[in-house]
Amino acid sequence: MRTRLLPGATVIARAPRAARLVLAAVLAGAGGGCADFVTVDNPNVVNEDGIDPVRDADVLSRSAFQDFATANGLTTGLSGGSGKVVVGAANFAESETLAELYRIALTAAGFQASVLKSTNREVYEPAIEKGDISVFPEHAATLTEFLNQKKNGKSAAAIASGDINTTISKLTPLATEYGLVVGKPSTASDQNAFAVTKPVADQYQLKTLSDFAAKCSGPASVLAGPAECPQRPFCQVGLNSTYKITFGSFFQADAGGPLSKTALKTGKATLGLVFSSDSSLTAA
Repeated sequence: MRTRLLPGATVIARAPRAARLVLAAVLAGAGGGCADFVTVDNPNVVNEDGIDPVRDADVLSRSAFQDFATANGLTTGLSGGSGKVVVGAANFAESETLAELYRIALTAAGFQASVLKSTNREVYEPAIEKGDISVFPEHAATLTEFLNQKKNGKSAAAIASGDINTTISKLTPLATEYGLVVGKPSTASDQNAFAVTKPVADQYQLKTLSDFAAKCSGPASVLAGPAECPQRPFCQVGLNSTYKITFGSFFQADAGGPLSKTALKTGKATLGLVFSSDSSLTAA
């Protein structure tokens, strides 16, 4: 079987006793805009006029994923798979998107693939160890630090870096200790980023987190992000340790999704966690 690693993730999988899921070959350049979706015939929709956007949201979403996979050749030439595979997804859009694309590719290869939506890493990582989840598209650096702290305690010195090969070299032996196998990382990159609204950026002349630290750090600022952000090294903890940014409070929202963006737009938050792959954002 040829298994391709889709853009934007390092795959982590539980190592079965008798065999291991090996992921090889990087698929790059699978980007595209919304126009790509309407150029491919959609076998899942017979009468588009009869589709209700609210009632049929899940069907429409799956149809769009299938169209994208077909248009970009993600299912071409895959074969040789068999048996059940459960792809895990965290509770934010990017993770759910990658999981669905993996489901489509694994199904095309012959597996009985399904997606299991979870919440955060504290919940789904043990599920991978137990075998409840077969494979999970992951963020290499964040997973590295999660396992690092799981083994060495919350105060463990960081071992992940901006160099993907170095990070993978640290992650691989850690993952092995917990019965996990790390796939070859994608060439595509996605990182935690932090955003403010354009009016705030213009008013305070903000272009970098260092600018935010110098002009906005303090009790008047509010950080928006997922519930685990205050404890994560690449979220609030990292903002404080690297940039000495402090906040008066934390607004619990989501990971780079509509809740965090709405919090920024409505003034409930000053700075929000987003993802560098988000095409709706522009550089300051």
